[in-house]
Amino acid sequence: MGLAGSWRSLAFDLPGHGGSLDYPKTCNAVVAAKAVLDDLEAMGIGKVHLAGHSMGGAAAAVIALRRPELVASLSLLAPGGFGPEINQALLRRYAAQTDEEGLQMVLEQFFGSEFRLPRAMAGYAAQLRQDPHVCESLKRTAEAILDGKRQKTLPLDELGGLSLPIKVIWGRQDRVIPVGQCVGLPAMIAVHIFEKAGHMVHLEASREVLALIRQSIRSAR
Repeated sequence: MGLAGSWRSLAFDLPGHGGSLDYPKTCNAVVAAKAVLDDLEAMGIGKVHLAGHSMGGAAAAVIALRRPELVASLSLLAPGGFGPEINQALLRRYAAQTDEEGLQMVLEQFFGSEFRLPRAMAGYAAQLRQDPHVCESLKRTAEAILDGKRQKTLPLDELGGLSLPIKVIWGRQDRVIPVGQCVGLPAMIAVHIFEKAGHMVHLEASREVLALIRQSIRSAR
């Protein structure tokens, strides 16, 4: 993760993803937030710094809104829920695609124009999707976070009123969720835009994003 050398770090498989494929509820930001909160409570973990990407960013924001006393800082990477616009057609294609060639074409849309997608990424995704439950779960998740052709939104004024450091990090070339959703946010939310990155800003500008997350952690001490 790039942070484990300095801080105890946890990476969650959100419901319906990775090792949590058999989670009993279809995942959306609220379900994911509750699952993370339940895990933190079970592990006896108190205050945390949360970083989340896309739907994970929306889930991290929901956690902070519901349990602000548990959250020391928020780093939200191309987060869901910051506006109604979303490339629902691309997300639905991604959820349904199973072959390597198709996944290569879809995954390229998640990155900026100068990023060269490793072929192994599409191959790995295709291998995982040999299990039909993977696509079924992704399709259910896509429908749970979408409202027709739009996405459900967060109370941003309430989020901006929280007494904790919040960074929003976005790629200018995001073709999944438009970067314009970080314009006009509450003044206490810091915004960082990477000109050449797309939706996967944490992979495209990994060193810089890690530096920003470290900055949030240190500023909250």
